[in-house]
Amino acid sequence: MNQFREISDYWKKEYSEKIKNNQEYDASEQFKQLAAFFAPGRSYYYIINFHNLELDLVSNSVEDFIGIDSENVSMQDLLKTALPGEIENIQKKENVIRDFYLRFLDSEEILSYKVLYTYQMEDAHGKIRTILQQATPLSITEDGIFQHVFSVHSDISHLRAASTKDVSFINLSNGESYYNINTSHGCFDPKFSEFKNENLKDLLSEREKEILSELAKGRNANEIASALNLSPHTIKTHRKNILEKSGCGNTPQLVAKCLTGGVISI
Repeated sequence: MNQFREISDYWKKEYSEKIKNNQEYDASEQFKQLAAFFAPGRSYYYIINFHNLELDLVSNSVEDFIGIDSENVSMQDLLKTALPGEIENIQKKENVIRDFYLRFLDSEEILSYKVLYTYQMEDAHGKIRTILQQATPLSITEDGIFQHVFSVHSDISHLRAASTKDVSFINLSNGESYYNINTSHGCFDPKFSEFKNENLKDLLSEREKEILSELAKGRNANEIASALNLSPHTIKTHRKNILEKSGCGNTPQLVAKCLTGGVISI
C-alpha cells in the first residue's frame, strides 16, 4: 500500500499544494460523448482534479477493470491496480512528465500535448492486463500548474504488448512531438529519445510497418506470409530487422514501443 501512496504523495507535493483554489470540472454532455469516442472497446476514462486528487468524472466502464462502480471509485483505487513491480517505473515516468510540462514547455503550450505510456495492472478478476495510458491537461492555473487532466486507460493485452520504461509526448496541434523518451534520467530532454535523431516510425519501412501490425495481432510468420503473399523466410527476416532497428528483444516490447512511438495505433 505504501508503494502506491508514494505516487499520490508526489502529486500532492508537486501539484496539489500549489493549487490554491478548488474548482470542479464541469463536463458537458458533448464532452462525455467525445470522451466515449476516444475510449472505445476495453477502456475507461476519468478526469482527475489535482487540487485534491479527486475524480470529477469517471466512465462506467471502470467497473470492468477494478470491480468498483464509477460513483464510488477513487484515484487511490485506480493506483492500487498497478502491479507492485510497476510502481518504480511509473514514478520515473511521472518525474519526466512533470519536468516536461512544468519546465520544458512554455505555459501556453501545456494544453497542446498528450502523454502516453504503458504499464501492467491486475484487474478485479485477477487477470493481468497491459494498459496504454493517454492523458492530456484540460485546464491550468495562472502559475502554469495543470489542475484538471483527462486520462484514458486502454487494455492493449490483445496486441501482445508489454510494459516499457519510456514515455512519449504528442503534440495535438501539429507541433513537435517527442517519442519514446527514456525515463531513467529522471528529467526530460529531447536527446533522451531511445532512437536519437530519428523517430521509430521513420526508421521502419512501409513494409516493416505492415508486418509489425500483423505481429501485433498475434499472427505468426506463416499466417503473415499467407496474408501478404510473401514467404515465411521473408517475414522472419523482416521481423529480425525490425527488432534490430528498434533495439527490442521480443515482439511484446516492440509492439509497446511502437504504440507509444506513433507507429501503430489501437
